Amino acid sequence: MMRVAAYLPDGGTGPGRLAEVELDATVVGPAELVLPEVTVCDERGGELLHGADLVYDPAAGGGPLAAAEAERQARAFGLTNAAYHAQRALRSAAALLETPLPHLLVRIGAHSSPTRWGGGHYRLPGAANPPEPHPVAPTGEVHLGSGRAFVLGSATPYFHAPAHNPAIVYHEVGHHICRHTADFRVNRLRPPDAQHSGKVALDEGTADFLTALLLGTPDIYGWHRAHIPEWDPRRRKLDARWTMAFLRPKSSGHAHANGTIWASALWSARARVLAEGGDSERFNRMLLGGLSGLGGSDGPVREEQDRRNRFSESLRELLTADPVLAPAVLAAMADHGIHSQGSNAELRARIRSTSTPVVTT
Repeated sequence: MMRVAAYLPDGGTGPGRLAEVELDATVVGPAELVLPEVTVCDERGGELLHGADLVYDPAAGGGPLAAAEAERQARAFGLTNAAYHAQRALRSAAALLETPLPHLLVRIGAHSSPTRWGGGHYRLPGAANPPEPHPVAPTGEVHLGSGRAFVLGSATPYFHAPAHNPAIVYHEVGHHICRHTADFRVNRLRPPDAQHSGKVALDEGTADFLTALLLGTPDIYGWHRAHIPEWDPRRRKLDARWTMAFLRPKSSGHAHANGTIWASALWSARARVLAEGGDSERFNRMLLGGLSGLGGSDGPVREEQDRRNRFSESLRELLTADPVLAPAVLAAMADHGIHSQGSNAELRARIRSTSTPVVTT
């Protein structure tokens, strides 16, 4: 065990409360940590981790305008912060599943040339855009950019390095959890070197909900998107207003926006379970059980992919995972226009025919 610095979720709209925490990890190189569940490395070179003290200063994110030592501190902090949150997410899922997930690799500073990148993504072996410069681990990789801009609306300038942002780390690790449970793209039945890294709405939504659970707030991107109004879909706040009426069908480019509908419905379902005296951990276990149930069948890849893309199918698997909680979950999902029968387009048409029309672009 070692002492490191990390941001701890505090329910606010910042990155969290800065604290020293225990991390079950081993330093294996100048910029690499190995943990039982995950390996985290910074690919940009340089000796970041040296000496016995691994408590580093976030240095306001570092960035291209920072002095050399401030940038080193910020990068080293990003490494330990990402490691802490990736391990926390994976251990939480393993406890609910009662089995560990496959080992995950997190690369920080990926795709940093020729232009800076301020986001994150989850990759599997196979064709991807942008193309990967290195072979991708067969069990999956999270890539975090080096950062591209400062947080807008922040009281003091903070360069938004994705490794400093627990929400981004949790969301991308959420895709790893989805890959090895629901497996929305049916990669288990694809060739090992021809996996599909694309995300469907249910994948994005589940990753957002898992992020909300771990952060303890539905405003999961409130730090780096505070300049976006809460009612704007780009904010991706898990608000009860997001229903199937807002679904953009047959539009893969809107997976995040469509996923917010599912994430919001899950947040409402959990709230209803708690309001009726239920247990949060039991609901979380129900969710992971539903994900595993969804990915547990074999069939033609195209048919399975279509089935696993349906909101109604995911709901049915949730209900099967815990029949005791099913009535509360079913009622909450219905408020979002999600029912246990019907295609996504049919659910959208159903709620639009019984509610005030909504305007989408």
